[in-house]
Amino acid sequence: MNTLKDKVILITGAGQGLGAATCEVLASDQATLILTDIRTEGIQAIEERCVAAGCKSKSFRMDVGDEDSVTATLAQVVKEFGKIDVIINNAGIDYTKSVEELALSEWDAVMRVNLRGPFIVSKAAFPYLKENGGGHIVNIVSTASKRAWANASPYHASKWGLLGFSHALHVEGRKENIKVTAVIAGGMKTPFLLDRFPDIDTNLLQDPKNVADTIRYVISMPAETVIPEVMVLPMTETSWP
Repeated sequence: MNTLKDKVILITGAGQGLGAATCEVLASDQATLILTDIRTEGIQAIEERCVAAGCKSKSFRMDVGDEDSVTATLAQVVKEFGKIDVIINNAGIDYTKSVEELALSEWDAVMRVNLRGPFIVSKAAFPYLKENGGGHIVNIVSTASKRAWANASPYHASKWGLLGFSHALHVEGRKENIKVTAVIAGGMKTPFLLDRFPDIDTNLLQDPKNVADTIRYVISMPAETVIPEVMVLPMTETSWP
């Protein structure tokens, strides 16, 4: 397996949930972690924990749906750290509403973060990864890309789209020595679910650290090997909801 020491790894949606868990898992590898989130509350505390664990880390406010915000942030990262090796597109949102209740603005907001965002970040990162001789883009997808339930139509559409984008980008990236992996995560004990569904049975969910460990494994694969898609499910997960 490849070492992650001194790799510059940018994580979107790093302020909580899977993003925060991924930062804490990767911190032990002495990688340089770039934490980005549209919300600044909480992200600095994650940065401080990463530094305390012995790695370099810096946080940035970045709006993944805004091309100017993404371009400026990545340029600043390269200016300060010299390169980018890994992108982890983790930021995501959802609205639990039926199609009739859902506003067009809410549909657009989900698409902006969940699908447009990974495209913008990946597009902006591609030239830096090519210049670096290669790299890795990890897109955090969801079991919502494999099955469907009611009152989550924009989330399903965005995640099915992200899975397709990941595989298309995988084809384009290989000739540039850029790996692309879709990590399909089952239900996790994160605010994304717990804040919206306080009565959810947490026994059916997994610790986000388990998914973060999978991300770590994927980006540590030997240079000649790539995992285009991997699914990580709780052992007790049902077809919820």
